[in-house]
Amino acid sequence: MSSPYPPPEIIADEAGLERLARALEPVSAFSVDTESNSLHAYRERVCLIQVSTPEQDFIIDPFPLGSDIGPLRAAFADPARQKVFHAAEYDILCLKRDFEIELTNLFDTMVAARTLGWPQTGLASLLESRFNIKLDKRFQRADWGHRPLSEAELDYARMDTRCLLDLRDLMIGELNAVDRLAEAEEEFARLTRLTPEPPRVDYDAFWRLPGARELSGHQAAILSALFQYRERQAMQIDLPPFKVIGNETLVQVAQRAPRDQSELRGIPGMTAGQIRRHGAALVDAVRRGSEAQPVRPPRPIPEPDDIRERYERLRNWRKQKAGSRGVESDVIIPREALWELARRVPRTPEDLAQLDHLGPWRRAAYGQELLEILRK
Repeated sequence: MSSPYPPPEIIADEAGLERLARALEPVSAFSVDTESNSLHAYRERVCLIQVSTPEQDFIIDPFPLGSDIGPLRAAFADPARQKVFHAAEYDILCLKRDFEIELTNLFDTMVAARTLGWPQTGLASLLESRFNIKLDKRFQRADWGHRPLSEAELDYARMDTRCLLDLRDLMIGELNAVDRLAEAEEEFARLTRLTPEPPRVDYDAFWRLPGARELSGHQAAILSALFQYRERQAMQIDLPPFKVIGNETLVQVAQRAPRDQSELRGIPGMTAGQIRRHGAALVDAVRRGSEAQPVRPPRPIPEPDDIRERYERLRNWRKQKAGSRGVESDVIIPREALWELARRVPRTPEDLAQLDHLGPWRRAAYGQELLEILRK
């Protein structure tokens, strides 16, 4: 079925960026989304940036532009223009990582839905229930790094921003009706301050594989060697590690510790092709791991009893607040703020104002109750 909307304008050069910047100048708000290739590359990157105004849709192809999207950077930083996302956290981190974009004046429709206590917060569900618009999700796991993109793929990408401005308008009315707009805005502001972690290879991440912590110390040392081999292979061929060798397969190899390639047969996921490609290297990794010292999973440093007790009291208070309002607990106060309260034990409203994770709206709404809990 053809789209009822005009085709989006593809932005792939500096002249296109300038046209987009001019189109954004008169608007008070525009909507944004990104598409990345996290399921198809070792290190993901932003492959598309979708932008919609009330009149027009744009799709930016960053590949020919590199990281230089200067005219758009100014629009994102402009506090006079609101940027509307759905589930903004991931997009913000990706945009900051790849393009050093700074954001002001954010509206996140998922945050708004959670603040309102709506039972459905996914974009497809919201658009269908509010506007009777059904999104086509067949390209949800597409490889956005390939070129050229089909007309259907581009239309799919465009629809993630096409209706966000209308949804925002509806939500502002609902938030004002229940006097919750300021609460949502405080969370919007928190999201704009997020910063991405620098990319690095974490060779201790093998402990996060399913079943890794149930292995013996010798098996865990083997798994560590196998994990390092898989990371190097994934980096070399630019694929996510799980597409080189599956997580469960890697753990099974560590458990069985095959001494030659014939013993790899029968391990789930170890096809003839996998054995041909990786068999010798896996057996060698097993040997190196077997000769290494046994390893044990790292243990987190436990919080002191008084801090944990304060945290539990605060958490129970938050759970009751959320239940009475019909929202998720972190809508009331984020988990980071609970730990900060429990560790720093503020005594006065002035102390609360020094906390990093408790904004002014929450201080005004819950400050006295929080101080009373901490005084007990």
